Amino acid sequence: MDAKIHLEAGNLGETIKEDNSASSQDQANAIIFLRRHLDEGLNIKYLIVNTKKALKDRCNHQKTVILPRARYEWAHLRIQDFKTVAKHNSAMFRITSQFKLCGEMITEEDILEKTFSTFHASNVLLQQQYRERSFTEYNQLIFVLLVAEQHNELLMKNHQSQPTGSAPFLEVNAVSLKGNTTSSSWQ
Repeated sequence: MDAKIHLEAGNLGETIKEDNSASSQDQANAIIFLRRHLDEGLNIKYLIVNTKKALKDRCNHQKTVILPRARYEWAHLRIQDFKTVAKHNSAMFRITSQFKLCGEMITEEDILEKTFSTFHASNVLLQQQYRERSFTEYNQLIFVLLVAEQHNELLMKNHQSQPTGSAPFLEVNAVSLKGNTTSSSWQ
């Protein structure tokens, strides 16, 4: 939404609409702006979309270089090896984009299975619960994982700020005790 507003402010709003009549210079300016504000993984993905034909024409031999590396990275990609879901997601986009560049398709089912099968062994129950939700798209799963990760972080921060059993005991009001003691000695 911020990007759309910025593009509108710069008279580049037409560039993001289908079948637009924007000049190639305006389209280039919009792409420059968007590339500066995209996640690295998405940047690579969209760069590949725009340059696939050019790469094929000029560097068809790159397939022999990129594809083996992408296959190696795919084989060793495990969600448990990343500190955050976002970092795993970025690596997943980068690797699948390399496959697409080389003309090999990785399906949504492949990506989902790769993610499920590489959960840490201590998260088997969570993995089964996510499988039972029958996600059909990887981005649906990632959204749920990102939300869960954020909630877990907040729970941990709350716990660390006041760990279980560390709540202070209620203080007894010393004045009321003195008052009670004094009043009972009068009787």
